[in-house]
Amino acid sequence: MFYCTSIWLETTINSTQHLNEPLLDHRAGQRFLTEAFKVILEEVLCKGIDVNEKVCEWHEPEELATLLDLELRENGEQQHQLLQRVRDVAKYSVKTNHPRFFNQLFAGVDYHALTGRFLTEALNTSQYTYEVAPVFVLMEDEVLSKLRSLVGWAQGDGIFCPGGTVSNMYAMNLARYRAFPEVKLKGQRALPRLAVFTSQESHYSVMKAAAFQGIGTENVFKVKVDDRGCMITDDLSEKIELAKSQGAVPFLVHATSGTTVRGAFDPLEPIADICDRQGLWMHVDAAWGGSVLFSKEHRHLMRGVERADSVTWNPHKMMLTGLQCSAILLKDTTDLLKRCHSADATYLFQQDKFYDMSLDTGDKSIQCGRKVDCLKLWLMWKAVGSQGLEERVDRAFAHTRYLVEKMKKREGFQLIGKPEFVNVCFWFIPASLRGKENSPDYQDRLSKVAPVIKERMIKQGTMMVGYQPQGGRVNFFRMIVISPQLSYKDMTFFLDEIERLGNNL
Repeated sequence: MFYCTSIWLETTINSTQHLNEPLLDHRAGQRFLTEAFKVILEEVLCKGIDVNEKVCEWHEPEELATLLDLELRENGEQQHQLLQRVRDVAKYSVKTNHPRFFNQLFAGVDYHALTGRFLTEALNTSQYTYEVAPVFVLMEDEVLSKLRSLVGWAQGDGIFCPGGTVSNMYAMNLARYRAFPEVKLKGQRALPRLAVFTSQESHYSVMKAAAFQGIGTENVFKVKVDDRGCMITDDLSEKIELAKSQGAVPFLVHATSGTTVRGAFDPLEPIADICDRQGLWMHVDAAWGGSVLFSKEHRHLMRGVERADSVTWNPHKMMLTGLQCSAILLKDTTDLLKRCHSADATYLFQQDKFYDMSLDTGDKSIQCGRKVDCLKLWLMWKAVGSQGLEERVDRAFAHTRYLVEKMKKREGFQLIGKPEFVNVCFWFIPASLRGKENSPDYQDRLSKVAPVIKERMIKQGTMMVGYQPQGGRVNFFRMIVISPQLSYKDMTFFLDEIERLGNNL
């Protein structure tokens, strides 16, 4: 008995001595971080923007899994092994900062925004209360206010969200709450059949939001678009009346400024007129196109946006803040955002705090923990100013015009309409298909061209550009021109490379 007690005491003393020391070795950790930053700087931010380097180092999934040694084991690895892991992650990842990455609606790098992202991660705080995020609560308010002023609102509300899809979900939820506030307490039993209206070419998040919020995808009425991909307002009016005739209650029109594929801008003024007459919430999904508001030359594309009730805007796209940075902006001044989403958690939003409780903005959000997304935008904006951001927008349009003019002069490139934005959609017609448009298998053969060219460019690592079918159109390329790193040389390279990769098809 005495022997067992002695062992227990000795173990307890040793454990206590161990617990008196930090578990983490901060000096070792900081040395590792210093070395890891060197790897990031070299592999991602030097090689990653070099046109002589590959956009991606392609490997099949099984081979890549082996190269990365993904298995998680019982014991940890040495620092030199971990640094190799960092190198491997950088080496085998797609370089979205590369000048010839045209695949998504984001590209390039802004070093001030990137510094904000590093700082945010290092500080590791949540945006929900002033007591844990005093700097960022005030900063978010300033950034949102500035974005709203570009929309045309002197007052209003808003919040940063994890992406445009969630921002659009906020808009739908707010519109429903305004129309039927009892839904928050009673749920679906308090609601009639509801109807949402959006264009045929709007973002798929509208359907996701309708499904997620129990409205139902069958109750999303798709409005016809014109040859440019813009919503036809006469059909919107007809769809609203159709929904009413079916016993549904219209409550939301979801317009788009900069559609995902063709970059089309819905006509906001006539849409606003319809919403005013019908008493409907007007939301503008400007996740992609919102940044035209910085440009005096191009902001006309969103004429009438100030009449909307809410706007989604993703600065992580054309403004290059880096993922993720998305805001839902509201004209509302009645605290609708908080009333709709608040749960009054007493352990977080105590009402007897020693500062102004209105600074605890977290109860506006459907999240609890919320990443700081305002710092990267704020720091970048501070660095280049509104004028610098305007220059980026105008430069992207200029490069788009250049590319289109060069494309018109090259045999084999067939544009899908005149671009309204910086989305250049086209078919590449190989020599074997030219002049054979009337052949019965032409469309089928054409549909296979883009996937093969895409596979070749990725495996060779020369560039990345997206493709898709849409409506009755078979697969076509969607070239996105936004990175401020781009030059006319890159536009010429793009055309030459498409020809090189596809001419023998």
